[in-house]
Amino acid sequence: MKILVVLGGLALVALIVVSQSLYVVDVTEQVIITRFGNPQSVTSTPGLFLKAPFVDTVLRFDKRVLRIDAPAVSMPDIEKQNMTIDSYARYRIVDPLQFFKTLQTENTARTRLGDIVTSSLRDEIARSTRTEIIGAERVLDENDVPVIDDDGLPILEPSESRTELLDNVFKAAEKRVQEGKFGVEIIDVRMKRADFSDRVQDSIYNRMRAERNRIATRFRSEGEEEDLKIRAQANKQREIILAEADRIGSEVRGRGEAEAIRILADALNRDPEFFAFRRSLESYQKFMNQRTTVILSSDADVFKFLQEPPGQTSSAKQ
Repeated sequence: MKILVVLGGLALVALIVVSQSLYVVDVTEQVIITRFGNPQSVTSTPGLFLKAPFVDTVLRFDKRVLRIDAPAVSMPDIEKQNMTIDSYARYRIVDPLQFFKTLQTENTARTRLGDIVTSSLRDEIARSTRTEIIGAERVLDENDVPVIDDDGLPILEPSESRTELLDNVFKAAEKRVQEGKFGVEIIDVRMKRADFSDRVQDSIYNRMRAERNRIATRFRSEGEEEDLKIRAQANKQREIILAEADRIGSEVRGRGEAEAIRILADALNRDPEFFAFRRSLESYQKFMNQRTTVILSSDADVFKFLQEPPGQTSSAKQ
């Protein structure tokens, strides 16, 4: 019985020793073996390996691309307008031994590298305009006036300014990381969002209103100018039409009056006494209808046709 206990104890000790002597390296990992805090070896190849039991410690680091989510920070642009920038970066551990000596853990790496990326981004934001940070430019017409859509908003088109800005941030961060000898490689730096802070929203809205009023004023002035052009053209056409109508009317009236005079002259030439008779009748109609007493001699010329109508024969007189 005692032998079985001893054998069981030896087996347990052997199992513990074996478990402390072996370690597995995954394909996504790289391992540093430390002895009393001092690095002994680095293993990047996946497989099963031996180490000194109880005295060696296995430190595992990821070989994959790691991500740093920097906290959102308010940064002033070149116009001293604060913008809330939310960014992230990606990095890879390329030298685990140097990484262990300088940063030791991935949490420390996220903090240090996040500070470097934020500092580099702050420097670049301070030299950039709001349009360059957003990465969009307004579409302008031939008069350098912003083009707006049906909702009254300016039409934007993507630009390369934001890409250039982030490339500059990436180069600055990469340089500082290399100088710090952290054993990591910066792969990429990107902005998730760029928003205006609450303190500058009122001024932004006021500038937007002023921009809309300026555009509306321009449209109104252009409309009034077009209205004046149309009215002037219409008035011009009206005057031309009226003048042409007066000319044609004068010509027609002139021809009519000439024809009337010709007909009248022809009638006079044919029977002058009939014309005199007709004019006398018109005279009778005018003065005999008036309430005026007129005393005339019976031999007056006005009664000539009443006494002796023209063309009456002597037998008819009798």
